[in-house]
Order: sequence, then structure tokens, then C-alpha cells
Amino acid sequence: MSAHNEETPILIEDELADEESGEAVVLEADADAAGQRLDQWLAAKLGPELSRSRVQALIRQGAVSVAGKQVLETKRKLIVGERVEILVPAPEPAEPQGEDIPLDILYEDDELIVINKPAGLVVHPGAGNWTGTLVNALIHHCGDSLSGIGGVRRPGIVHRLDKETSGVMVVAKTDRAHKALSEAFADHGRTGDLERAYLALVWGIPQRPTGTIDAALGRAADRVRRAVVPESRDDARHAVTHFSVVERFGEAQQAFATASLVECRLETGRTHQIRVHMAHIGHPVIGDPDYGQAFRTKANRLREPLKTKVKAFPRQALHAWLLEFEHPTTHLTMRFEAPIPGDMEELVGDFRKL
Repeated sequence: MSAHNEETPILIEDELADEESGEAVVLEADADAAGQRLDQWLAAKLGPELSRSRVQALIRQGAVSVAGKQVLETKRKLIVGERVEILVPAPEPAEPQGEDIPLDILYEDDELIVINKPAGLVVHPGAGNWTGTLVNALIHHCGDSLSGIGGVRRPGIVHRLDKETSGVMVVAKTDRAHKALSEAFADHGRTGDLERAYLALVWGIPQRPTGTIDAALGRAADRVRRAVVPESRDDARHAVTHFSVVERFGEAQQAFATASLVECRLETGRTHQIRVHMAHIGHPVIGDPDYGQAFRTKANRLREPLKTKVKAFPRQALHAWLLEFEHPTTHLTMRFEAPIPGDMEELVGDFRKL
């Protein structure tokens, strides 16, 4: 990255950078920086390579530290002499290549495609996953039927599922569909036809059969995970999840380790929302490596063979089973369901035997 102000030295510290995370850029706040907002000053120093909105996003992701401490507030005021470090991720390839990856297609027309995403498939190319993604698979499958999103012949991703979460996804094939679907997902169905429902196998049994979790989400300390945070925090994002208990396991036998199959419906769509919210109320998703670690020992209380199966389950037991939306051109209501995948269905079946 080139410097744009000779008075402020920029040091690329190779020992802090790697192939996946990009480069670490270190600057020192000069006299002009005094009292300036962090995002404004960084954008001026690092533009045009990084826009102010991109700088703000990196700050909220935890990629910026000042005086050795991570900063999440874009409006943080600078002091002369402070050392500012920003980790700039490596840029994504301009045009992902198509790859012949099998797809479970539920529906397809000239405007969109609906798939049942398997667990283990990353949606979009990114650091550490430049190939083998859903986007690579869609480019190969759709070919010339992609009329272009923003002038580029590529699929339009309007929502995502975590790598290890399975279930229904819709992807736009045209600019028109991309715009309409993006607006619907941004609105979360408040003013239109959009419904999303997930099934989660969670530890414990909620006290109430139904409930609503209204808790803002923000960045956790490690920049990858999310956490429930005060609404006053700069990176806080409003998040609401409605849940209902579908089945209870182990309750009748008063088992030491109980579990539930819970349906979750989203009023907002934040990263890791269901996983963080269920953990927040004390019922993390079974198998969740990020938010369920504190409950791993619960598996030791289970009888064999369920004990071994739970410990070996390689992912969070979360599945997007329902997606309903209005078609962007026909305006008909489209409803798609995907059955629970075999690995999760088997685990649920074993819990039924408690």
C-alpha cells in the first residue's frame, strides 16, 4: 500500500501479516490528527485504497488498535503521538472462477435460484476460502444465465448461512432480482412477504415454551465472534430472535443433561444471531465450537452411545428449514422447505431415546 502523506510514516510490519489476513499498517498520529475522529483520519491517510465506509467497517470488525488497545468506536478522538495500527485484509479475487461442485437445487428460473446448502460449504470466497464455495459452484452451474450483478456476471448473494449451518438459501441471477431480494432481506419481512425459520438442537429446556430474545449484538474481542453488547456501544446492532420449543428431551426421565429442539424465527439478520442469542439465554446450540464451549462437559452426563455421538458431532446443530419470500418479478409467494440433514436428524433421534 502506498503512502499518501510523506509527513506520516507508514510501516508494513511483515511479522504481523500473513497470507490470509493481509497487511498490518502502522501510523503515528501527527499534529493534524489531534481531536479528529479515528475513521476520518484513517480514511484521509489511506485513501483512495480504503474508503471511509471501508475503514469504518474494519474498525467495527476489531481490525484497528490505538496505543496497543483494540478500538471499536469509529468516533474515537485521536491524541498526537498515538500509534494507530490497522490490519487490512487481503483483497478478494476480482472474479471467482466457476467450479463443478454438486448443488441441491430446490428451484430455479431466469431470475433466481434456491438451493439447500449442505453443512461445510462456505457461501462466498474470502480469506482462507478462495475456492470451493457456493459462489464458485453457482458460477459454474448458472453460466450464461447470470445476466450480471452490478455489471459483473456473478450470483447475487442477498443472505448467508454460516459454513457449518445447513438449509435453504435464495440467490439472485439478475440485477433486478438482486435489488428486490436485498430490500426484502434488509427489511426482514416487516413490510413484505419474507419468513425464515431455523431448527436448532440446544442444551437444556427453556423455562417458557415460547419467547423473544431482544439483545443487541456487537463484536467480541477476537474480531470473528459476536457477543451481546450494550445498545449504547458504537458497534451495537439491534437483534431480535423469536423461539418456540418443538420437542423436549430427557425431561420425563429427569436426565442429568436435557436438550430441546427449538424453532427460531428471525426479526433481524445479524451474523451468528441465533447462536449468540441462544447461548445468551443459557441454551447454546449443541456442537457450537464458538458459543457452546462452556457446555461441552454436559455430554459426559449422557449415556452411551449418545455421549460419544455428541462429543464427535463436528458442527453446530442448526438448520434453516424454511424460507418464504415474494418473487421479484411474478410477485407470487414462494415457499421452500428443506428437511433436517441426516447427521442432525440422527442426533435428534438419539436424544429422543433419553
